[in-house]
Amino acid sequence: MSHAMTKTPIRRKLKNHTSFGQAVRHSLTMAYRGLLKIRRTPEQLFDVTLQPIIFTLMFTYIFGGAISGDVQNYLPVIIPGILVQTVITTSIVTGVQLREDMDKGVFDRFKSLPIARIAPLAGALLADTIRYAIATTLTFTMGYIMGYRPDGGLDQVLLAAVLVIVCSWAISWIFAFFGVIARTASSVQGISMLVLFPLTFLSNAFVPVDTMPHWLQWFVKINPISHLITAVRDLTNSGTVGWDLTISLIGAAVIVLIFAPLTVRAYMRRT
Repeated sequence: MSHAMTKTPIRRKLKNHTSFGQAVRHSLTMAYRGLLKIRRTPEQLFDVTLQPIIFTLMFTYIFGGAISGDVQNYLPVIIPGILVQTVITTSIVTGVQLREDMDKGVFDRFKSLPIARIAPLAGALLADTIRYAIATTLTFTMGYIMGYRPDGGLDQVLLAAVLVIVCSWAISWIFAFFGVIARTASSVQGISMLVLFPLTFLSNAFVPVDTMPHWLQWFVKINPISHLITAVRDLTNSGTVGWDLTISLIGAAVIVLIFAPLTVRAYMRRT
């Protein structure tokens, strides 16, 4: 009995002193687990496959004629807006799935394995970047099918795609934090949508800012989502890099610096 009592603390001590290289390898393994989950349940990709297609078609044909005169002139406006809205909305899934795994006891089983404690959390965040890449690719593909031809060139389109994925990954830390501290997966989704819905729709994604009431223009202009959309439009439509791209990257860095430690601390307490 005394032997068993002395063995457990030693094992925990070894687990808590995992090296950085081991933590990275374990996180990549957990990310691969997330990809296997997607392959076994492909319906998890419905939001990143159907939403870009439906939203692009719906908003383009509803607002195109009224705002820009025709669909072709509206595509340079709507495609970057739909891209940012779709990919950032997808990041909510990070917190929801994290909460579901914790509720099912998956993370309790991970604690018994000789892996870094941070690996399941880091792996989930890494795996979701694949979802962002899929949504980004489909949005640009739909735009191209409908006649969108970015003047910025392929290299600027790729840069814009990377920018959106990086910013969405940063924002996913916020929803991961909600996933750790919330009680249920449905509450995570509800809180996340309450935060994200006004930010994405009260932006310059769908209509020009100067058509809005003055009090709303103030909010839209300071909205970080608006800066990201403008940065994507500058890159794809004209191949230029403006101040909005810098603001977007600074904002992403600030989010990670604030919410990554909060999420990790809350995650460590609960696991």
